[in-house]
Amino acid sequence: QIANVLRGKHKPSFTPNSDCGDNVIVINSDKLRVTGKKLTEKVYISHSGYPGGQKQRTLREQMGRDSRKAIEHAVKGMLQGNRLGAEQFRNLYVYAGSEHPHEAQQPKVYELKNL
Repeated sequence: QIANVLRGKHKPSFTPNSDCGDNVIVINSDKLRVTGKKLTEKVYISHSGYPGGQKQRTLREQMGRDSRKAIEHAVKGMLQGNRLGAEQFRNLYVYAGSEHPHEAQQPKVYELKNL
């Protein structure tokens, strides 16, 4: 749902080749819940570029370090892999707690549906 709002698919004026989406503020990323064994079996892999520089981290370890990165990684995978997707990804703001510095923009609350 976050990726659809970033892309602008919820608007009647949606155009696939332009950035017509809204900015999205995600709060309470530290309270992320997942189903099944994803906490222990989902693995994030990164490579430093040097031989033997591949690192693996489970979702539980990632949530302990920085819970914002887990949501950012998931949403980035749902967006296009080109300049337009990178531009839309810049409109995503993720915060671990319930406080955010965007109160002056008067954001509207959009509840995610519980599945």
